Amino acid sequence: MALSLVTGGAGFIGSNMVRFLLDKGQKVRVLDNFETGKRENLEEVAGKIEMLEGDIRDKDTVEKAVKGADVIYHLAALGSVPRSMKDPATTHDVNVNGTFNVLMAARDAKVRRIVFASSSSVYGQSEVLPQHEDLPLAPISPYGASKAIGEIYFRAFYETYGVQSVCLRYYNVFGPRQDPTSQYAAAIPLFVSALLRDKSPTIFDDGEQSRGFTYINNVMESNWLAANAKETHGEAVNISTANAVTVNTVVNTIRKLMGKENIKPVYAPPRTGDIKHSLADVKKAKELIGYEPFVSFEEGIAMAIDWYKGNL
Repeated sequence: MALSLVTGGAGFIGSNMVRFLLDKGQKVRVLDNFETGKRENLEEVAGKIEMLEGDIRDKDTVEKAVKGADVIYHLAALGSVPRSMKDPATTHDVNVNGTFNVLMAARDAKVRRIVFASSSSVYGQSEVLPQHEDLPLAPISPYGASKAIGEIYFRAFYETYGVQSVCLRYYNVFGPRQDPTSQYAAAIPLFVSALLRDKSPTIFDDGEQSRGFTYINNVMESNWLAANAKETHGEAVNISTANAVTVNTVVNTIRKLMGKENIKPVYAPPRTGDIKHSLADVKKAKELIGYEPFVSFEEGIAMAIDWYKGNL
């Protein structure tokens, strides 16, 4: 049975990926320091996985975690553009230095494939829509910069050492186990959480900014496809749904599905580092790894609301 290492496996995407891999019959090892990940995210599968508590910034810890792994799903990171604006040094340390440690350990252990969680934030304020992978890297936040640097390292490690990898540029992932209580929580769980408490959701800017909100099941499938595709060379591909929706549309959809149309949103000034529009071209992902989004935004938001109703 092949061993899959999930760094950041107690986080939102990581804990969902752990369950996905177990369902695929994989042996799973998790590395997490629980600074942003939650132990309760893995409680129900704790007896089925190997759990290593540690930090990707620690070289020895990473080497221990990587030993014997067939595939690494490198999901550990300090997420959030606002967090990176407030604390760029720690964002760099985790996302760049930690990723370098993972790459070095994978090279030395001759790991077959690494799947790297990158981000659409590497494009910055792109005027070209939909965004395609040939656009220049132009991040406007420390978080976006850290992911762009990671991508460059993955490509370099293929060219220099033959380390096979795929960099997946996720677009605004949402779904179960996404924490609405964090200071840097993502938009959708914050909107749902507010409405569950009969509070007005807060929208930054005018709400006409658009995003390719992507349900977690699409992301898990893309990770699996990337891990099992034919030879890969550190390429980057977009992972998103086919269409972008405005934040106003997101809030109005949630209000309607929850029967809370009487609760109006409130608007706040735009946040530094946030981009106005984001829309992905996913043709390259289809060509390279066979990815096609199979859960629409509308389907995903309904499933996410159902999960939050039972878990908040």
